Amino acid sequence: MKLSNGRWRGLAFVDIETNGGVATVDGITEVGIVEVDEDGVREWSQLIRPEGRIPEFIQRLTGISNEMVADAPRFAEVAEEIYNRLDGRLFIAHNARFDYGFLRNAFERVGLPLRPPVLCTVKLSRALFPEHRRHGLDALIERHGLVVGDRHRALADAQLVWQFWQLIHRQLDGELIDTTIARLLGRPALPPHLDPSIIDELPETPGVYLFFGENDLPLYVGKSKDIRTRVLSHFSADHSSAKEMSLSQQLRRIEWIETAGEVGALLLEAKLVKERQPIHNRRLRRSSGLCAWQLVADGEGGWRPVLVRGPDLDPGRQDNLFGFFTSQTAATKALRTLADEHALCQACLGLEKVRSGQPCFGYQIKRCKGACIGAESRGLHGARLMMALQKLRVERWPYAGPVGLREGEALHVVDNWCWLGTARSEDEVHALLESGRPAFDLDVWKILTKALAKGRVVKLGAAGAVGG
Repeated sequence: MKLSNGRWRGLAFVDIETNGGVATVDGITEVGIVEVDEDGVREWSQLIRPEGRIPEFIQRLTGISNEMVADAPRFAEVAEEIYNRLDGRLFIAHNARFDYGFLRNAFERVGLPLRPPVLCTVKLSRALFPEHRRHGLDALIERHGLVVGDRHRALADAQLVWQFWQLIHRQLDGELIDTTIARLLGRPALPPHLDPSIIDELPETPGVYLFFGENDLPLYVGKSKDIRTRVLSHFSADHSSAKEMSLSQQLRRIEWIETAGEVGALLLEAKLVKERQPIHNRRLRRSSGLCAWQLVADGEGGWRPVLVRGPDLDPGRQDNLFGFFTSQTAATKALRTLADEHALCQACLGLEKVRSGQPCFGYQIKRCKGACIGAESRGLHGARLMMALQKLRVERWPYAGPVGLREGEALHVVDNWCWLGTARSEDEVHALLESGRPAFDLDVWKILTKALAKGRVVKLGAAGAVGG
């Protein structure tokens, strides 16, 4: 079996126990590591005192009590030793996302960045034994006859993963195992002009990433709930997509900005695409022809549509606004379609010019009810027009003033469907409110209409104070 391959100098079979399931909040209570390299096999374990208490049900599951960890070291006290045991090795764990996620967060809190290649033996088992449905550790114990020690203790479970590793290398073809591991590790062929070290720095957090070409030409802005995974996916796809291949060949540099969550990433992506105008972002690079229909009184008891364009658009404050269109042509086409579907008078809508008192073309072919010649009252025609437009209605801003949309520790400050920015303190909120509102952005509006409906909205009081 391969213990090293140039990318790592040995193997580390890892398991941890915790006092909860959230890596950014809960703490590690025990670490177990089996180190395997050319010098042999070494085992190490350590109880750790977490910040919070261990819940009763976890004590029953693991056998680790609050009394057992009362005199144990904090993670920071043993971080360097654990780091040295993992650094430069292939990190192997069952459900590795859990173990690696906790350890990475713990290391980051003490200023030690952990970036080993990570292999999950749940995924490895699924790939090597696809005929089986269950691949949890208990299923592997039963199926392969693994020798169980103190189940749900860190070192004992790490030993089980090491046993599984030895078993597959005894039973299966080594080339098959190596090929499967290489695929699961997903290390793509990197773009030829990109510094390979940047890949190990990419965070597994929500945010926005920016690709740059020669002379810092903006190539692409993207967003993801996991920046690292999304960036690497660009490179693994470059053989099958002409766009990805072109992007890979042009790429010289990557930047990224971490956000509190997905909403922050969406908002920042929309903003940066407008500012940077990257050549590979076409969807969000909207033209300046944005417009909408607004109904105004026609003076005869009815309504007539008026096209409101670009800088005159203020959806948060304007009444009777309908639809967003990227051009006057698109807006006119949509209105004509509604006129045909609802037998509306195109002359009254301003879509057709006729002399006063003369019938429009639609009336002559029985597609208009005669508002143009008084056969239908302007009031009734206006009411039917209003009903026809309802599916395109743009809601006014539903709050008395600016609000904050809470996402983790961040607060997205929003006013009249415009994103002012993201704050992490009351001073920052106040500064954003003082900065003025940006121009209306359709992409931001789409993001906010969904996010405000589902998210935690807080009122912003005087001087930017955050209310309940």
